Amino acid sequence: MKEIMGLVATAFLAIGGASAHAAEPAVVSRTEPWRPTGGLSQIPLWPSDLAIARPELTGPETARVGGGIAGRPVTMIENVERPTMTVYPAKGSNTGAAVLVFPGGGYRALAIDLEGSEVCDWLTPKGITCVVLKYRVPGSGHYWNTACKCHKIPKVPMALQDAQRAMTILRHRATEWGVDRRKIGVLGFSAGGHLVAAVTNADALSYAPVDASDQESSRPDFGVALYPGHLWSGTAMDLHPFNRISAHTPPTFIVQAQDDPVDDVRNSIAYFLALRAAGAPVEMHIYAHGGHAFALRPTAQPITRWPALVETWLRTIGIL
Repeated sequence: MKEIMGLVATAFLAIGGASAHAAEPAVVSRTEPWRPTGGLSQIPLWPSDLAIARPELTGPETARVGGGIAGRPVTMIENVERPTMTVYPAKGSNTGAAVLVFPGGGYRALAIDLEGSEVCDWLTPKGITCVVLKYRVPGSGHYWNTACKCHKIPKVPMALQDAQRAMTILRHRATEWGVDRRKIGVLGFSAGGHLVAAVTNADALSYAPVDASDQESSRPDFGVALYPGHLWSGTAMDLHPFNRISAHTPPTFIVQAQDDPVDDVRNSIAYFLALRAAGAPVEMHIYAHGGHAFALRPTAQPITRWPALVETWLRTIGIL
């Protein structure tokens, strides 16, 4: 899984896997951190005076725009030291459901629009509250280290900690945000898809409780993993040993393309088989074509119609 990018330019190339010749990104901002549009605020996950593990930053938090998926550029965030969550309220008739979104980027950067805010553009008009997680990077989960040309697992599972903390905060403040505490799921892409697997299979908090929020369950009620990586070990249909399958994994939905050049389709297949063996409810859709990082931007390829399948599935499992 050498999709893990050491440089943001490389990250654009990997995210451009759906179109193999993504251009070197034009730099829009190298000094300003990302901010959500529409007057929304980023909510800090951790108290400002609480010491949390620090990624191996290469500079200040920055946002770069470049590359291209379906004719539009992609915004990548790097060097996230203090993670946040941004709540996009449901519009129209509120279903009470909520989805916490994990952008991908190889645990090195975050495709914050392509695999983050654009998910909310889809969900909120359908009465679903959408929350985008800006989790710590780089090196916050299992990643490919370009210096040693080897796989690395961080000593502190920073991305998982951020995902669990966002989930407990979301449940704790559910009434405030018009959310049903029993209808909160996660959706992630690539490394974010792996984070979906990590948080739905975690049987305990990966950090010491901080406040009353952490009395809530950190396990989502459902999970959607899009072209996940970091799962398949490369041998037979075995998962990497750090991927634990729980007896309490919630319903899971998996989508990937057979021709994915970044994360081998056996990541999804091996994960599906592991969930099936554990008796977890799981549905998987494998398409012949689609590449990597197709996200929600429509193209002529059938795979880009996956959101309709997810909506049907959410009704099937009683979320909508």
